[in-house]
Amino acid sequence: MAFQEPAAEHLAGAAAETFNAGRTILEHVSNSSREHPLIHLPTLAGIDFSVTKHVLMLWLVAGTVFVLVTWAIRRYLRQDRLVPSGFMNALEAIVEFVRDSIVLPNVGKKWVNTWTPLVLTLFIFIVSANAIGLIPIFDVLGVLNHWVLHAGEESFIVRVMHGGSTATANFNVTAALATITFLAIIVAGTKAHGFVKHWENLVPHGLAAPIYVILIPIELMGMFVRPFALTMRLAANMTGGHIAILAILSFVFLFTERFGTAIAGIGVGFVLSVPMAFGISLLEIIVVLVQAYVFSLLTAVFIGMAIHVHH
Repeated sequence: MAFQEPAAEHLAGAAAETFNAGRTILEHVSNSSREHPLIHLPTLAGIDFSVTKHVLMLWLVAGTVFVLVTWAIRRYLRQDRLVPSGFMNALEAIVEFVRDSIVLPNVGKKWVNTWTPLVLTLFIFIVSANAIGLIPIFDVLGVLNHWVLHAGEESFIVRVMHGGSTATANFNVTAALATITFLAIIVAGTKAHGFVKHWENLVPHGLAAPIYVILIPIELMGMFVRPFALTMRLAANMTGGHIAILAILSFVFLFTERFGTAIAGIGVGFVLSVPMAFGISLLEIIVVLVQAYVFSLLTAVFIGMAIHVHH
């Protein structure tokens, strides 16, 4: 019995050191809120205001978009010719696409200039956040820290490597964007018909009174289902792609542990993991554009439905 206790302790230690795919994947896609906050701030009203990885990514995306767009527009205004070129040409193409293909068909000519700025802002922000999340910035930083910097565990560099880098994979972020859409729907209906008339337009007129008892709760529920659907669709799609890539790359470590040799993991990596992860990454580029388009399109559709009431 004496020799069994050290053996049990050895097995427990070995099990603790084995590769945990689930924990590793969740750590790479979740927000670094409590475990690895980047900047500690006090908790107010039960809300932790500490700066996390996803908050940092929001700042990075907003700053990048602001700098690039401001630089492109100012550079264009300083030119003598009216025809844009380079990045400004691409930016103008995006603006015209959102205005003519997304907003105009849904809200009409009267309201297109009113709601194009909002939908365009959502589109550019979501595309930028999705795209920056695909760039392995922090993976390169981790390699650089391992071989060159050798920063401590409590340093900012090490803490920033924990958690996901795609801000739109955070349900809080997508919920905030959906809340903007929700409020925009109410504002659009109010501007077009007046506050009271907007709420009256939720249900058809001239129906029997008992029908309204059923119809009004359904319509009110539908109001909240729309932003909920926007929240879940964007965050789930961006999270799912990263989980799929990390799960496939985990085969390298799982096969290495299973067969006790690195050759097995390297072989699986070259034959299966790397080609499949590369293919999913290419698919993720399409998802980045599609999800931004769908969110912007549905926002324009919902605003148009509040403006042009049809029952």
